[in-house]
Amino acid sequence: MNATIGQQQTSSGVHPLKFVLWLMIISIIMMFAAFTSAYIVRKEEGNWLDFDLPDSLLINTGLLVLSSVFMQMAYFSARKDNIKQLKAYLVLTLVLGTAFLIGQWEAWGTLVDRKIFFGGVDANPSGSFLYVLTGVHGFHLITGLIFILIVLISSFQFKIHSKKLLRIELCTIYWHFLGGLWVYLYLFLTLNH
Repeated sequence: MNATIGQQQTSSGVHPLKFVLWLMIISIIMMFAAFTSAYIVRKEEGNWLDFDLPDSLLINTGLLVLSSVFMQMAYFSARKDNIKQLKAYLVLTLVLGTAFLIGQWEAWGTLVDRKIFFGGVDANPSGSFLYVLTGVHGFHLITGLIFILIVLISSFQFKIHSKKLLRIELCTIYWHFLGGLWVYLYLFLTLNH
């Protein structure tokens, strides 16, 4: 069955798994559009605490953009059947993605040190929104890291090469989407905070 999935396409010529991925991406975009719209509406209602974003968010943005570059290089390596480089770039992507998550955790620690909380008596909606936006993105990034790990394991089993690119292609699309989503969120928060 797995061999047939790798070759199937819908009547539009799009692979079913790629179609599902795009549906998932569209649903995530809609969710974050709702979050950012709610952020703007709630901010206009008042009782909004203005505070500086943790500096580490900029560093984290750089880490995620760099990881996206390495993910693209992994894809190019797979297309050229350079399995050694493919594995190396996937490992680098995993490391930078994990560093991004650790950096986000540290950013939350900075917020707590500044007495900006998610919920409770001392919480302000501005802080709560920041935790939700970064937390939900972080959850999706964890799913991306799991996807990269699966692709990395597949590369060690020689299941990814120039004639079998679907897994890494789907993973690359999803990882670039997560990177682009974070850049959007970072710019949104910087401009609206």
